[in-house]
Amino acid sequence: MVKENCGVVGIYSEGDVNVIPMVIDALRALQHRGQEAWGLAIPNKAPLKRLGLVSTSSNEFKKITEEYASHSAIGHVRYSTVGKSDLESAQPLKVKDLCVAHNGTISNVEELSNLVGGCTFTPQNASDTLVAAQRLVSLITENGKLGSALSILKNEMVGSFCFTFLSDDDAVFAARDPKGFRPMVMGHKEDGNVHIVTSESSAISAIGAKLVRDVVPGELIKISKDGMETEMFSDDKNRAHCSFEFTYFAQPSSKMEGTNIYLARKRIGQFLAKKYPINDADVVIPVPDSARPAALGFAQELGIQFDEGLLKDRYSKKGPLRSFIEPHQSDRVEINRWIIPIREVIEGKHIVVIDDSLVRGTSSKAIIKALRRSGARKISMMVTYPPIKFPCYAGIDFPSQEELATFDGGKDVTDKEMIEKVRNDIGADFLGYNDAENLANAVGIPKDSMCFTCATGDYTPLGITPNFNKMKQMKSV
Repeated sequence: MVKENCGVVGIYSEGDVNVIPMVIDALRALQHRGQEAWGLAIPNKAPLKRLGLVSTSSNEFKKITEEYASHSAIGHVRYSTVGKSDLESAQPLKVKDLCVAHNGTISNVEELSNLVGGCTFTPQNASDTLVAAQRLVSLITENGKLGSALSILKNEMVGSFCFTFLSDDDAVFAARDPKGFRPMVMGHKEDGNVHIVTSESSAISAIGAKLVRDVVPGELIKISKDGMETEMFSDDKNRAHCSFEFTYFAQPSSKMEGTNIYLARKRIGQFLAKKYPINDADVVIPVPDSARPAALGFAQELGIQFDEGLLKDRYSKKGPLRSFIEPHQSDRVEINRWIIPIREVIEGKHIVVIDDSLVRGTSSKAIIKALRRSGARKISMMVTYPPIKFPCYAGIDFPSQEELATFDGGKDVTDKEMIEKVRNDIGADFLGYNDAENLANAVGIPKDSMCFTCATGDYTPLGITPNFNKMKQMKSV
């Protein structure tokens, strides 16, 4: 089953401006959320889809802008958590007269598929977005309105979702799940009276618009010739904002739940330094790129030199990409090969290396080997995210326990023993993880309003008790 954590955008101009150039710019600003494919849709036309980065299709932008000219459109960049990286799986999808783009993961998609024909949907040929769209269209037919349909669908679906929809009568819709797992914001641009709903405020800035506010969890927004209308399809007040967004996934310039991501990551580094006051270190370096603000905060808090000891080769084929959101292990390894150490910064020194997370251990092991080869005297690794011990079913790509660096083969070990195992596996002299409370305090959101399921194994926010599948089962589809 193909499942997504991606970036979405919907743009509507009440001034009848062609919004396609804005959609393209917004998707480029969301590229960090998905590298595998991108697409856009306008009313009364089949969606356009392309594999790879948005910029790969730059020679087509003029043609696309002309052929798909419209004052209303939605767009999508894709990062699959499970499934094939092919054009068929790219979004937006069109079901009857409704185009859909989705950011999230629907965990009970097989059960949901039984409500829309069951046997016609198999893990090999369907996506959770397609199943949800089919069910939604069915509910709209029965209930007449999208809001009414979503109020039913939210009770049938288990998981996370942010949708943008486009109807053939030109209206753009956006909906955010009641728990607020995935981010969604709205903005406005006076020139052309342009409204935008999107995954992150970085996309709003990219088109020269201003951030208005976060989309409220459980809110449905409609933008049409009648202006903007909103309604609540859920009155659930419990929140479960993805904590991983704040340490890794989101773009540093974005503002999320009232918090600037760059400043939040810098505070996370400061709070991590208070937890691990390593005063004998010579230099603090980040793993590029998302750990940079935290490394700066860590260094400033302890008064230790901050420097760039690792650089990405942005001219190699895979060098500029984010290794974590690559779907295949071979690609992750290839990207990490092009993180290059600077010997003059490293040689003979006690290095504190800051990383945003430690999931599979692939990157950490490669980076520590590179630091050793460059003459590091001692390596202390600090991780801004707590130990990831359980699969994510809300849209982040670690769907099986056995692929995690913390996996102990089913043995009953203490947290101390688990951390020592990971430290030994990656080759560090010291390994320090953040904890959920420390992270939440740094971000400024109550811990019980954030999702830490992958660290705690408490799937209450999702409302499920999962059966943990083997990696082979998850990756064979």
